[in-house]
Amino acid sequence: MAEYLASIFGTEKDKVNCSFYFKIGACRHGDRCSWLHNKPTFSQTVALLNVYRNPHNSSQSADEMEKYGEVEEMNVCDNLRDHLVGNVYVQFRPEEDAEKAVMDLDNRWFNGQPIYAELSP
Repeated sequence: MAEYLASIFGTEKDKVNCSFYFKIGACRHGDRCSWLHNKPTFSQTVALLNVYRNPHNSSQSADEMEKYGEVEEMNVCDNLRDHLVGNVYVQFRPEEDAEKAVMDLDNRWFNGQPIYAELSP
């Protein structure tokens, strides 16, 4: 039974955990989702929620994030869906650098908006 539950964790067959949150670290239902959003306690990836505003004037770059450590990849969501628009995902090489970035950036302000930083699956 445990092997079966492990095989469906984070998939559409999992009736307890939100598969969408598990895949991208965001869910269109947010806190109203009836499934669990398992936020990781350690991860290489940091989600900066609702940071990106203007597709023609993006001053946020991977260079600015390198003060926390080596950036492997950075994705900016230019999506029209409310649960994704403005999200920036930064993947660091070691998990410790991601944790350092979350601790420094969470609840700071950027362009007149609060930054909500969290570890992302």
